[in-house]
Amino acid sequence: MGTDDKVSNKAEELKGRAKEAIGDATDNEQWQAEGRAEQAKGSLKQAGEKVKDAFRGDDR
Repeated sequence: MGTDDKVSNKAEELKGRAKEAIGDATDNEQWQAEGRAEQAKGSLKQAGEKVKDAFRGDDR
């Protein structure tokens, strides 16, 4: 379960980076904002996974 979540969270962050880059290239403010939001959401989820791992004692 944890590894799948980590991969999914990282994918969400990367998708946000791509969306923001496309928004930057096309000067589309909506895509820029959505990209930043997706990156933040993915990063926050990753941080949550790291906290869970720390409590479980996982060193991955």
